[in-house]
Order: sequence, then C-alpha cells, then structure tokens
Amino acid sequence: MINLITAPRGTYDIMPDRALVWQWMESTIRQVLLSYGYGEIRTPIFEHTELFQRGIGETTDIVEKEMYTFADQGKRSITLRPEGTAPVVRAYIEHKLYGVAPVTKLFYLGPMFRQERPQAGRFRQFHQFGVEMIGAESPVADAEVILLAHDLYHQLGLTDLEIHLNSVGCAQCRQAYKTALTSTLKAVADELCTTCRLRLDRNPLRLLDCKSPSCQAAVSKVPPIQDYLCPDCDHHFKGVLALLDQVKVKYKLSPKLVRGLDYYSRTVFEIINHDLGAQNALCGGGRYDGLVEACGGPAVPGVGFASGIERLLTTLEQKGKLPELSGAPQLFVLPLGEQLTAVAFELATSLRRQGFFVELGNGTKSLKAQLKSAHKSGAALTVIIGEDEWQAQQVTVKIMGDGSQKRIAAAELQKEIASLISPLGKKYQ
Repeated sequence: MINLITAPRGTYDIMPDRALVWQWMESTIRQVLLSYGYGEIRTPIFEHTELFQRGIGETTDIVEKEMYTFADQGKRSITLRPEGTAPVVRAYIEHKLYGVAPVTKLFYLGPMFRQERPQAGRFRQFHQFGVEMIGAESPVADAEVILLAHDLYHQLGLTDLEIHLNSVGCAQCRQAYKTALTSTLKAVADELCTTCRLRLDRNPLRLLDCKSPSCQAAVSKVPPIQDYLCPDCDHHFKGVLALLDQVKVKYKLSPKLVRGLDYYSRTVFEIINHDLGAQNALCGGGRYDGLVEACGGPAVPGVGFASGIERLLTTLEQKGKLPELSGAPQLFVLPLGEQLTAVAFELATSLRRQGFFVELGNGTKSLKAQLKSAHKSGAALTVIIGEDEWQAQQVTVKIMGDGSQKRIAAAELQKEIASLISPLGKKYQ
C-alpha cells in the first residue's frame, strides 16, 4: 500500500469554500489600501539570503533560527521570504523609485515562510499584507500608517482592538538605553531564561518582550526607554501621539514594546486582539529610518506595518464578522438527452460570457438524476432543454427554491434570468 502524502507540517490547503472568504478579505484590503494612495507591489517569494541578514539583523530570531535557506544550483544562498519589508526596500532601491517621487507608498500581500514550531495561529507558510511609506520622516507619516491599520480593521467590523505604542529612539539614544539595560540585567543574569542570557550582550532589547515570568520580573526593574530618548526622538513621538489624539484614535503606551526586528527606530506599534491568547498581535510595525541605506540605497526614512491574514480571519470568525459566501452556481443548464448536449453547451457558454456562473448537466443521465445534481450544486435556477421544447425554440426555467417553473421562448431567456438574478461580473464590480 502506498503511503498517503499529506501537506508538510505547518502548512495547510485553502479549499474552494474557504478561498471565497480569502478572496473577500483580499479584495477589502486592496480597496482600503488603494484609497490611502498605496500601490501594490509583488516581489519574488525567494531572495538572496544576504538581504535578510543585512535588513532584518543577524542576531534576530528570524535570521538565526527560522529562515528557510538553501543553496541553488549556482551555489548561491537563497531564502524563502520570512517577511515583506526587506524585499520591498530591495525593489525600491533596485528600480530607483527614490528618483520618481519624494515619497513612495507601496503595499504587498502574499505568503511568507518561517521554520518555527507550528501552533495555534502560527504556521510555517503563512500570509501577510503590509504597507511601506518610504521617504517621509514627519510624525504625520507614522500617524497615517497607524490610522490606516485602525481604519482597515474598523471597516472589517473590528472595533474593540487595542493599539499599543512605544518609541525605541534613534541609534544614538537607543544605544544609551541598551547600555543601561545590559548593566541592570547582568546583575540578575541568573534569573533570566537561557535564551535571554544569550541575548543580553548581542541584542538586549529583545529581553523586553520575552514572555518568561522570570525575565518579565527582571525587566520590570529597568527604567522605561522614554527616559533615554533624545530631544528629537521625544519630540517626534509626542507629535505622533498628538495627531492620533486629534482624530480621536485611542491607544495605550507600552514602554516594553520593541518589536523583533533590528531595523526599527523611533515609533513602534502593535494592534492587539486579546481573544487570540499568546499570539494576540494582529499587526505590528513602525519606523525604519536606516533600513534603505543598510540595504545599499540612499539615506531615506521609512515607516510601515505588516498584518497576518490567518490571525485576522480567526478574529473575524470569533466575532461573527465573516460574510456568508457561496460558490454555488447561479444556473444549472440541463439537457434531456445526449443529442441536446451541444445545444446546452452553446447556451451555457453564452450565459457564462454574459457574466453568469453556470454549471452544465450531463445529457446521458435522466431528468431525475440531473435535477438531483442541480439541487446538490445549490443552483438558484435550472434551465431544462427538452426535445419538444427545443423544437419550439423554448426552454423550461425552474426556480429551485420553491419548485415553480415555466416555459419561455429561448430568445427571452437572458431577459428572464436577468429579472431573477444578477450576473456575477456586474454584481461584484
């Protein structure tokens, strides 16, 4: 017996009924992001490994532990993209978008890959959408990106989420904080988890978001990073908060929020859904003023966020906000007899070209068997083509919901159908 081949661990199939919800979600995301002036960019699923080492940071968990990296036939090190910002920045530099306009606004949507332990809400192939505003250094840019995420979730029906905000400062004031953080925590190093002991010298900011109770207790004794912000960073952060206050967007200051990637500077934020448990961040992002330069481009600032689609769908499902969608055909064209198959095929083709979702029956089967298939398909209407009707250039239209039916001229079929249902192409434009 041949062993059954299943999807790799940490991945899953999106079946047709579920894909309808994904399509609705992606359509809503695109509409909102386009309304904010962001253009869609599609980058390769794999990139040169150096991009992520340089862009994300070699001491991050993603680069050290989680990337799917392999050598191609040319012995080049290639990595399946674990996140979307570094590829967008690479494309921004490669295509010299900095010479096209002072500010570039891009969004992406697609699969990402991280080799981590699968658990609820966490997969090895997962999907994200995100936005990047490159070239704007004003607090207005930060506030707009946060507001965009806020408005998108509200449009989807999620109105009880929490925005968590912090500033991690610039390279100069952040270094002063790292020094103070390291000095304080080295005195209690024995109380830290094994991972955080390794992080202490290499990437001490990561200790702030460790979930270990002993590490959280140690970190609680550390002064907040706001105490170390330089005047420019402090002014920038206060400007972001003032703008959010101006449009009455509620937020919560989170002094321990640092995010997990090295490229962040100044503003960082997450939007939280507490119903998700440990994996409760729907989106996260912030400012990355040195990333473009670190990847070989000009010294231009940037700000953005990424949002997990799986977690967003889970949240919408929990709160009863997903729409009821059906992949059922609108029409089932049913030929009575094999000799009428060509006629039914031509009619189905014509109706499909007019924008209707049409399923074609099997003329070799009986009327009873085909009507059973039509019922099972969920079609709203059945168009029955019989020998007698067709000789008179007529068809029978059966409304499946109440069982009523009537014979009409074939020439009037399109008009009759349009009075009962709308073409999909027009209904969903």
